[in-house]
Amino acid sequence: MKVTLGGLLGDALDANRRGRLSHFITGPDSPAIALFAPAHRAQNTEGDWYGEHAGKWLSAAARAYGRSGDAQLGAHLREVADYLLSVQEDDGYLGTYAPERRFTQPQPPKPPSWDGAPALRTWDMWVHAYLILGFIETARALDDVRYTQAAARIADLCAHALADGIDITTLGNHHGMSATVLMDAALELHEETGEPRFLALAQQVLAQANAHPALRLLPAIEAGADASEIATGKAYQLLWNLVGLVKLCRSTGDAALRRAVEAMWENIHQYHLTLGGGPWGGVAHRSREVFNARGTFSPLAYVETCSLLSWIQFNRELLRLTGEARYAEEIERTAYNDLLGAFAPDGEDWCYYSFPNGRRVHTTYWRCCKSSGAMALEELPSLAYAVQGDVVRVQIYGPGDASLAHPAAGTLVLRQHTGYPFEGDISLEVQPEREATFELRLRIPSWAEGATVAINGEAVRGPVVPGTFVSVRRHWRAGDQVQLLFPLRPALHRQVLRNVQESRAPDGSDVRQQVLDLHYVGLTRGPLVYATELVDGFKTEETIRLPDGPQDDWLQVLPVADDSDGPGIALQLGYRPPLLFWPYYRTGGRVDGAWRLTWLSLPPA
Repeated sequence: MKVTLGGLLGDALDANRRGRLSHFITGPDSPAIALFAPAHRAQNTEGDWYGEHAGKWLSAAARAYGRSGDAQLGAHLREVADYLLSVQEDDGYLGTYAPERRFTQPQPPKPPSWDGAPALRTWDMWVHAYLILGFIETARALDDVRYTQAAARIADLCAHALADGIDITTLGNHHGMSATVLMDAALELHEETGEPRFLALAQQVLAQANAHPALRLLPAIEAGADASEIATGKAYQLLWNLVGLVKLCRSTGDAALRRAVEAMWENIHQYHLTLGGGPWGGVAHRSREVFNARGTFSPLAYVETCSLLSWIQFNRELLRLTGEARYAEEIERTAYNDLLGAFAPDGEDWCYYSFPNGRRVHTTYWRCCKSSGAMALEELPSLAYAVQGDVVRVQIYGPGDASLAHPAAGTLVLRQHTGYPFEGDISLEVQPEREATFELRLRIPSWAEGATVAINGEAVRGPVVPGTFVSVRRHWRAGDQVQLLFPLRPALHRQVLRNVQESRAPDGSDVRQQVLDLHYVGLTRGPLVYATELVDGFKTEETIRLPDGPQDDWLQVLPVADDSDGPGIALQLGYRPPLLFWPYYRTGGRVDGAWRLTWLSLPPA
């Protein structure tokens, strides 16, 4: 499958390749790779996580090279991967730590703590999980089995350590969730090689996670725990563990496991996402990166860019498992809003944290989120389309084309001509290598009430239901045209920030509660979230009174300016100058320090 995305996502992918992926790591002397030099490794007893950048870069750069053919990037990829092979130790170890701090050494006992960190904090297992994933992607891109073999040697070392009595939950913080992510890497290796020992490794990791009193990963999910209640509720780590659980479900066909991961997705989707699709936290917790308690809302909450990566991957795996449209929609929503909203158009800069209401702040050189964001972008081309049997699915919309291998049609080329996500009309050109009968599934977004689908100008029969795939089985010929129309209308969304104040008498006999509900309103149009800049140029929040008349009278889509990607929206309140809203990802300009206000408060009821 070869997919070229255009439009917003294509521009971001091109910038990502020309920017961070081409500059952050270029060879063995790059700071993120020099960490693996034997001399540095021998004396490193710090608790750092910086080694993760190597595996993340390998994963993202390999995909970027595979889709672009960028010769220089390919040369850097091979040079870096070969250097890492050269410093892999005889037992398979390829981390950044001195022998006494490695995951092969038992951790000294430590009393429980709020953050679930081990006594000697390291990220050794975490770094190796990313190296396994990075080597697998590199092997695919360069068609070189040596890198898969290096990944297998890492996994075998991990398996030997666990067999020798190491408890993996003692090796990572957040009650072990930063180490049990190995489950995902082991299952990816199992899928790549077919070796049952890697499936067994993943199952052993899960068994230890389930046995940890503060983690109990699968038992907690099966008991209906909220995402915030599992271990520390750390969004990034929990979601990465969930990626592994979905892969395990696919490998084993375990129906109970499928019910569990789908229930956790429902919980996160209902209670723990921003309007732009990002997992959020940071309210009333010690950490800014853990899920808020269920039902908590704050326009000032945090979205860590790393959690966007693992949320997209969680949806990726559920989409592979089930083929359901809702998972593709969440990938698209996150990509067009919170992911692009954290990314700078120079391809180098990222936000560590983003806020529905807050200032855009570009993070520093070493931060994890810069590599996670780059990796998340490179996930998108492979998720836009899928072929399963003779069924072809169109999963993400936007200009571009795909060349797909189809069992009946041979090479099947699909081209999207569209102004999406700013416009709702999409023309899909179908070019099979040979005429064939097959099923084409077209995702209808949940917000697209009144959507229509036509083939060569003739409306398809049957209902077009938002939130599902419309299936068209027919004999396809070169030049067939699919026309989709998704009505784009501004939509208002409401949220409540609940403040409960409790007072009691000294003897506890009289307890009184006072509940103060603060109501907020946000705005979307089609797949895009909209935000405004500082109100009147200086206010970071504003209470507004919405008009009583028909929404179309006071919520108006503006003409598209010549230098703009798409339209803005004017909120005509009547009692003050209009408030102008723009797509969230570019509100205020995609520059460090810009303010974005997604939610505005409403008067008390």
